[in-house]
Amino acid sequence: MNCSIIIRAYNEEKYIGRLLEGIKQQTVQDVEIILVDSGSTDKTVAIAESFGAKVVHIPSAEFTFGRSLNFGVKSAAREFIVIASAHVYPVYPDWLETLLRPFQDEQIALTYGKQRGYEGSKYSEHQIFHQWYPNATNLDQVTTFCNNANSAIRKSLWDLHPYDETLTGLEDLEWGKWAKERGYKIAYIAEAEIVHIHNETPHGVYNRYRREAMALRRIYPEAHFNLYDFFRLTATNILSDLWHAARESILLKSFASIFWFRFMQFHGTRIGHHETSLVTPQLRETFYYARERKKKDESKRDVEPIKYN
Repeated sequence: MNCSIIIRAYNEEKYIGRLLEGIKQQTVQDVEIILVDSGSTDKTVAIAESFGAKVVHIPSAEFTFGRSLNFGVKSAAREFIVIASAHVYPVYPDWLETLLRPFQDEQIALTYGKQRGYEGSKYSEHQIFHQWYPNATNLDQVTTFCNNANSAIRKSLWDLHPYDETLTGLEDLEWGKWAKERGYKIAYIAEAEIVHIHNETPHGVYNRYRREAMALRRIYPEAHFNLYDFFRLTATNILSDLWHAARESILLKSFASIFWFRFMQFHGTRIGHHETSLVTPQLRETFYYARERKKKDESKRDVEPIKYN
């Protein structure tokens, strides 16, 4: 099954080469790589072109997450569109194969895969990845949750409903909601695993969750997140992170980042919602609640991971 891969990027020279190297080592080789660049001033474009990528430029002043994706998908020649952040890389050589396989079911509109942090990820970020991306595949999930750092869609459905260019984030969630409301399925594929590199400052974490909360209010007008939610979720997630970090014998190393990360996460969420009010119980749980997990809960695969240079 062939595909077009859309990569959004701005000054990603540090990480994009590993993603492109991982794509070259995939079992699916018939791929079109499209880089949507929003004004990089480093070597991002040159690195992408050295791997044979087609480069589409979007002025930085016009950038939104949805608009940049629409630029890329419009330029794509294939029916199946894989979307990947420039700062992710696949773990296994069958990443594309497993991400695309569910499209054999014509009712599946969107697939997305597992994400995990890297050695430099903040401990709370690791916990969020485990919370949002479990080890079990679900070919027809109930919620509209998905994530365009590691996903795939049908271009024929995108033709009917392009990404919302006015949202401050969560354009993937809005598109998934549209598809679900029309009877299509969203599939989560645990085996399609990538490593996602976030290296944010406290202010960066705050901004990310603020803009996503603003978008969530647009997508779900009934959404709310009040002061009580802020205190309750900040406290419960900090306590959960501290407990898990202690079990893993890394509490001292992670102690400070757990407090500032969770505070900024939910402070940004509260400000973004403007204390209006939040969503369905299932989506609330997907986004915000800490979940129990064992110290070693990673599923083992028979596939040999990619060996990067």
